[in-house]
Amino acid sequence: MSAIDPAVDDLELARQLAERTGEILREVRADVGYADRWTLMNAGDRAAQDYLGAALAAARPDDAVLSEEAPDDLARLTADRVWIIDPVDGTSAYGYRGSDEWAVHVALWERGSLVVGVVSRPATGEMYDSATARQLPLRHPDELRIVCSRSRTTSFVRAVARDVGADLVDMSSAGIKALAVLTGEADAYLHTGGQHQWDNAAPVAVALGAGLIAERVDGSPIVYNERSTSIDDLLICRPEVHDELRAAIDAHAHRI
Repeated sequence: MSAIDPAVDDLELARQLAERTGEILREVRADVGYADRWTLMNAGDRAAQDYLGAALAAARPDDAVLSEEAPDDLARLTADRVWIIDPVDGTSAYGYRGSDEWAVHVALWERGSLVVGVVSRPATGEMYDSATARQLPLRHPDELRIVCSRSRTTSFVRAVARDVGADLVDMSSAGIKALAVLTGEADAYLHTGGQHQWDNAAPVAVALGAGLIAERVDGSPIVYNERSTSIDDLLICRPEVHDELRAAIDAHAHRI
């Protein structure tokens, strides 16, 4: 595995980091195996974090980092640039043989805005970034589909889907769900019940770069590099269904 060239621009750096982290995670799967999924999940988290932490420290030593798998250094709050990473998004899925519903997230926040985002799907070799991602045609144009959490779909999400006549499609990993909207598997991704900045920073950057709508459930922008890492809710959708979804969301706001 060759070293990262620190002279590359931020987008290329993020792409290389995501790609090489994916390679490491596939190697860990092959080496550790699936006999004890908790051992595999922990090994994947550690290996991915160790690589990303060291690579960012070498390539961008002056930048702050916020990661799911590392202590939160609140010095990031006064930093101009913060990398927001999730070394393995969908760790539970990563631990299952044959599952491809796990991702690597690498995003860069700079002076108030997400400026770079990369979501890679190492099990399939797919990678999407905020500069080049484009919406693909819907695969089910006659069927409204909302992708949702496999383990934490709330009554609010179910009520909204019922109102708009949408089928709910459950998946693991926030990144994989965002990619489902981008690639035409679904019209929207709706989540309530809590996430963290590392869960959705890269997916939101990619979604916005591709022309999708990404916002909080109340319609406000999603704000990053806040002291609290929690982000309670999220909507990513195609523009053509936004008004319909907003009406249903607003009608059920009392459920949140």
